[in-house]
Amino acid sequence: MANNGSMGEMPPIQQLRGRQVGRVLIKMGALSRNKVSECLKIQADNGGMPKLGEILVEQGLIDQGQLQQALAAQRGMEFISLDGMEIPADVLDKVPAQIANTYRVVPIDYNSATNELVVAVDDPDNLQATDDLSTLMGFKVKAKVTDANALAEALAHHYEEKEDDAGGADASINELIHEIQGDNFLAEFEGRDQSIDLDELQELSQSNPVRKLLNLVLLQAIRDKASDIHFEPFEDEYKMRYRIDGVLYEMIPPPKYIAAALSSRIKVMADLDIAERRLPQDGRISLTVSGKPVDLRVSVLPTMFGESVVLRILDRSQVSFDMEKLGFSEHDLNTYRQLIKKPNGIVIVTGPTGCGKTTTLYAAVNALNDIGTKIITTEDPVEYDLDGVVQVQIRSDVGLTFATCLRSILRQDPDIVLVGEVRDLETAKIAAQASLTGHLVLTTLHTNDAPSSVARLLDLGVEPFLITATVEGVVAQRLVRKICTKCRTEYEPDDDQLFELRLDRDQIKDKTLYYGKGCNRCNNTGYKGRLGLYEIMTFNDTIRNMIMEKASTNLLRDEAVKNGMTLLRTNGLSAIYDGITTMDEVIKQTVAGTE
Repeated sequence: MANNGSMGEMPPIQQLRGRQVGRVLIKMGALSRNKVSECLKIQADNGGMPKLGEILVEQGLIDQGQLQQALAAQRGMEFISLDGMEIPADVLDKVPAQIANTYRVVPIDYNSATNELVVAVDDPDNLQATDDLSTLMGFKVKAKVTDANALAEALAHHYEEKEDDAGGADASINELIHEIQGDNFLAEFEGRDQSIDLDELQELSQSNPVRKLLNLVLLQAIRDKASDIHFEPFEDEYKMRYRIDGVLYEMIPPPKYIAAALSSRIKVMADLDIAERRLPQDGRISLTVSGKPVDLRVSVLPTMFGESVVLRILDRSQVSFDMEKLGFSEHDLNTYRQLIKKPNGIVIVTGPTGCGKTTTLYAAVNALNDIGTKIITTEDPVEYDLDGVVQVQIRSDVGLTFATCLRSILRQDPDIVLVGEVRDLETAKIAAQASLTGHLVLTTLHTNDAPSSVARLLDLGVEPFLITATVEGVVAQRLVRKICTKCRTEYEPDDDQLFELRLDRDQIKDKTLYYGKGCNRCNNTGYKGRLGLYEIMTFNDTIRNMIMEKASTNLLRDEAVKNGMTLLRTNGLSAIYDGITTMDEVIKQTVAGTE
């Protein structure tokens, strides 16, 4: 056996690819067969755990560097040393600091003729880094493996990480915008929005400053937990904005003449047609940021002054499908659980666009999803992939509407059906038929509160008897921003706030109210994260009789409250008194007239 730490002559990578780690180390001359056999016996005696490589390191037979080299060879990757390596500045400049630190890569070589970028990684399994770099930067990426400590030192040496500095990301974006303003090629397109040919669009989409700017904007938005990024052309300016906790914030605006370059770059990443600038387009971009999968849903819309592009960030790691974490009170949570466990009927979740209806439905599906239950969803669009659930994407352009899809779904023998939205009478009737034939149907409507959903269904043309025979309950919801826990501060509300909430001083004399005064953690907004407010209207015999008699929404609301429904505003007041949200948020998101 070779002495610990020594290596024989390295065999060709082709001879090592795909072999067991022990066999690779023997071929490398790092170990003898006997030592590998002894460690395999230790692994077998411990039920196959831990991995052989870990045992070999624990036994002192090899070091971590030798293990990394063997793992790299096993995957057909070259192992390199970064010690003393001089990396040209123009190569390092190919990958911005934020991306290098996020993906833990260091660029070490670039071939302009083939557009191949060679990067060093410390994990042979970090294949997603090369895929994402190809998507983000447009390079052909080849990875080589190096020691983890050496990579960390190289990152620290070549890239100054500024994420902890309050303005670091903004400063980087500002520097890039100055770089773009000094780029003569990009400046040639000023005032030429409609007279750019296909070759020029392709060249614009490959512009290095534009790629770097877009990547920084994407990483900053994902880091700040934004839900959307907006790229908006106007007559005299080009705006970049992103939405955090439901509120839009403006970023440093770039020059207007890079609008076509940015939209073309996004189209390339989303596999859209960069030559089509007259019609709307939709697509998706899949990334993995800091080891977490992130989907970007792309919408391109032609406007008077160019293409408006919106990226919807679907970050599964930031969304909870646990019903206990959505904001339900204990009473409402029990009511919702009872509704979704009914063997058949329709459960409706209602509220305005962006209020979290899909998340509430996904939480129900997640709770109901087990090996003995077949669940099929029909969505426009499918937002998150759910394991064990059959999900169908609506495509109205080819005739795949909610109604046509629902007909076919019922032939697939489902137990539970999720219909993304009831938009018309045809969809409503098929959903009703599905519930009458023994299926539980989960769906959404756009109404202001729970009782209003009855009027909305009647307005669509659904007969009262069909509503009473199928609908089991309606969940209305809103999202309010939560007070930042770091800068939460006590305060006394003013008279206007009390008037809006129909409160007087006596009602709050024993309550402590809070607001967020703003800090670095919440970007000086005073808010961090959002919470759901709910009201749940369950259908009993009295409410069904009232619907048959075409009672008004106000009468239905009064009866629902008698039946145990807690109003949106009442739940909002509870959140205020618990110090979770502010009066302003509850006033903004709920209507006093529903009390």
